[in-house]
Amino acid sequence: MRRIGIAASKMAQGSLLKYNAFVIMIAFLCSLLLFFICGFAILAVLFLVSLVCRPFLPPEFNAAGPAIVRVCLVALAVVIGILNVLAVVKNVKVNK
Repeated sequence: MRRIGIAASKMAQGSLLKYNAFVIMIAFLCSLLLFFICGFAILAVLFLVSLVCRPFLPPEFNAAGPAIVRVCLVALAVVIGILNVLAVVKNVKVNK
């Protein structure tokens, strides 16, 4: 989280408004990258688990697949959103 402020201060070159904009932009882009990487890993694992377990589970359980994926991705989005808000709050400056 500290590195966001360091990178933003180097890009802003003394402007407080630019610094805050860069902090928000960097935090958003890092969160988006984390969501895509972790989301893909979650989807891949759930897909592999469903392939392995499909013969052993009743057919009704296979219909719950999209709901399981939705819950996992919503939980991931909530965790990443909380971390993003914490990073922005820690790095935004109100006055010089």
